[in-house]
Amino acid sequence: MGNRFRLLDYGCIRTDAGTPLEERLEKIYHGMILLINRWHPEELAIEELFFNKNTRTALTVGHARGVIFLAAAHQKVPIREYTPLQVKQAVVGYGRADKHQVQYMVKALLNLSSLPKPDDAADALAIAICHAHWHSVEHTINQKER
Repeated sequence: MGNRFRLLDYGCIRTDAGTPLEERLEKIYHGMILLINRWHPEELAIEELFFNKNTRTALTVGHARGVIFLAAAHQKVPIREYTPLQVKQAVVGYGRADKHQVQYMVKALLNLSSLPKPDDAADALAIAICHAHWHSVEHTINQKER
């Protein structure tokens, strides 16, 4: 694969803020199952949860991550996690890059005509690019160890 990427699809699983949490989580779970069954990924990549000053937001994100992990486990798809620093370094080459720099590099690396929207989708694409880089590095290391 080298440094060439081919975008197959991207988007977000959206839920309405006024919907009860259990219904929102169910929608995320079923959305993940549909995506896994459609694309048959070998692995899923997800950003590690960083401590958020807003505890309520952190808990909600933690719930969503939990159902993503559950969907992956039910489909026997391993998950790899990356810190925001790792994602920024892999995509931009600088761990303190801002959101716009990351979005611009995602656009450039995937040869998109415009910045990916919404921001959550751009973040997910950045995580996928990060995973592809790390996977390539691991493959190279494993080849040298043989």
